[in-house]
Formats: sequence, C-alpha cells, structure tokens
Amino acid sequence: MKWMTKVVTISLALVFMLQIAAMAADKGFFSTAPNTNHGKKWRIAYYEGGPYIDYQLIFAETVKGLMKMGWIEDEPLPQLKGEETVGLWQWLATKAKSDYLEFLPDGHYSAQWEDDERIKTVQQVLSRLNKRADVDLMIAMGTWAGKDLANDKHTTNTMVVSASDAVGAGIIKSIEDSGFDYLHAYVDPYRYQRQVRVFHDMIGFQKLGVVYEDTVDGRSYAAIDMVEKVAKERGFSIERCHAVSDIADVDKREAAYLGCFEKLSKKTDAIYVTVHGGVSARSIPKIVETATAQRIPTFSQSGSEEVKSGILACLSQAGFKYVGQFHAETFAKVFNGAKPNDLDQVFEEPKKIAINLKTAVAIGYDPPIEVLGAADEIYEEIEPTVAMK
Repeated sequence: MKWMTKVVTISLALVFMLQIAAMAADKGFFSTAPNTNHGKKWRIAYYEGGPYIDYQLIFAETVKGLMKMGWIEDEPLPQLKGEETVGLWQWLATKAKSDYLEFLPDGHYSAQWEDDERIKTVQQVLSRLNKRADVDLMIAMGTWAGKDLANDKHTTNTMVVSASDAVGAGIIKSIEDSGFDYLHAYVDPYRYQRQVRVFHDMIGFQKLGVVYEDTVDGRSYAAIDMVEKVAKERGFSIERCHAVSDIADVDKREAAYLGCFEKLSKKTDAIYVTVHGGVSARSIPKIVETATAQRIPTFSQSGSEEVKSGILACLSQAGFKYVGQFHAETFAKVFNGAKPNDLDQVFEEPKKIAINLKTAVAIGYDPPIEVLGAADEIYEEIEPTVAMK
C-alpha cells in the first residue's frame, strides 16, 4: 500500500501549497522588511490640498512608523511649525538617513487651498508622474489630493492618507476595492458613527449642532451621512449651519465657522466639531470660549490635539500613532511587491476617549466613572494652541 501512502503525502503537500498560496493572496500577507528597489532607493513624493494640522500629525506618525520598522534611521523629528508639512518634508529630503527611501527634494506639492493653484498643481504632478516617471510612491494627503489622483490619468502607486470619507467622497469604489490596482485609501467605515454614539452616551443630547460647508467635499469632511444615521438610530435632531471651508482666505473661513458656532451654541444641547477649514490653531480658543460661555459640550471629530486645546472630548488617537503605523506598514508592503489594491484599506482605531477636565468643570459637566474609565488621555488644563504662521 506504499502507493496510497505516496498519494496521501502528495495530497497533503498540495493542500499545504494551496494554503500557502491562499495566504499569499490574502490582503495582509506581505513583508514589511526594509529593502531597496533593485539596489536603488524608493522615490517618494507628496501632494496635499493645503496645510492642515491633521496632515502634519499623521505624516509625522507615519514617518515614525517607518523608523520603527527600519526604513529610516531612528532619530527625533524636527520641531514642526504651524500646520505645515513642508518643513518635515525638507528635513526628510536633506537630513534624514535611509538606505531605502528617498524623499524627493522637489517632491512636495501643495495647492494652498486655492482652486486655481489646485488645477495648476495637479497638472504638474500628473506631468511628472507620466513624463519624468521618477516617483515610485505618491502620498495623496487629504480629500482634495485623493480625488485629484484617484483616476486613470496615471499608474503610479498612490496612497490616499487622511481623507475623512474616501468612499463617500468618490475617491475609491468601495472599502474592499479602490477601483485601481495602483490606489489605496485608508478607511474606517464606522469611525464617525462611533464618535457620535460615544458623544451621545456621554451627554444624552436631544439636539446636536454641526457646522459644515454645503458641498460634496464639505459634507464628506463632516461625515453628515453618518451623523444622520446615528440621529435616526438614537432619536435626536441635527441643527445645521453652513460655512465656507475650502478657500484660501483663512480669515474668511474662520469667521464663517465662528459665526455658525456661536449661532448653534445658543440653540443646541451639544456641538460636533467636525473637520473644517475654519477650525484652526487660531480659532479653537474662540470656539472654546463660546462653548464655555454657553456651557455647551463639544466633541472633536479630528482628535486629541483639539481636546488638549479645550474641546471637551474625542475618541483618542494617541497622537495618531496607530493610524500612522498602519500607513507605514502599507507603504512597506507596497515596497515589498504588493499592489496597493491588494491590501486592506480598513483600519479601526482603538476605542479610547480623550477628555479635558478643565473644560468639563467650566461647562458644568461631571463625567461619570464609566467615561473616565474609558479615557486613556486626560487633560487637566487647556494648553495654548500652536500659533499659525
């Protein structure tokens, strides 16, 4: 019966080989170990719609993730100014040490939130990707950049980072399929629903205020569809106020936001502070001042930096380190042969709360033990925001 033994052995071997092949095809089964591009460094470029503090923080944490995995030599990052990313990029291009990665010195592009500049910048980027072909990986930071590069006008590997709702904004086809082999976008499909549910659990509001620009991008930034779903589920109403966001005039967008915020603070039980061009290092103290005067609880869509500066609470992102590590690992897998669309786009951040106790006292909110027990970031003071340039 030796032939049967051989058949069984061969069959088991085939099964094992098929299992290995299936694992290799799985979206998460790719190496993250540092390696070169056939002896040369991988060349990276960057495009953003304009300066925004989340872009700076997420990019910095992604760099730290690459350092942790050995793609860049581990050393302290430079002091970052305002909300810009260009300073960090220049440091990466000229000072950071890596045997594997090259951050192209002329590879940082920003539209500065100008429509005309956006058109010109996209043309420059696409021309470079197609004609010079000297970019191996393109970082598309934010919704504007994601929408501009998620198309058939190029085939350069592109990572969309920090888009509030990549599916809703039309950047990718679905959470499972970006629509292009070369394209990948971070997605946390239930992130904003979790935020609003946690906020409602904390406060029990009946009327929630939301400020946003009434455009496709503006509604996407504010995750209005998600807010509406939770409102229907929990039985509270939404009070809306529209304010321009994606414009270059900083004074105008901040004034528009602050005007809406003050209006909503007088007729709602709580306000969801969503991603908006008028929410900045300069305007947050005024937002906090108004919320305190009206004793209105606030919840940051963006994250802990705003809570540190006086917004009541948010879902903690621990300095964006979790999502930064996710992006770093995604980059590494692409450098190890994965097609961007082969990789998981979904990443759910840990469910932890950040809360500012100074703000809680100021508005008369006494957080229950359950809230404090879920907090991994507790701020006892309101820290000054970073001054804008």
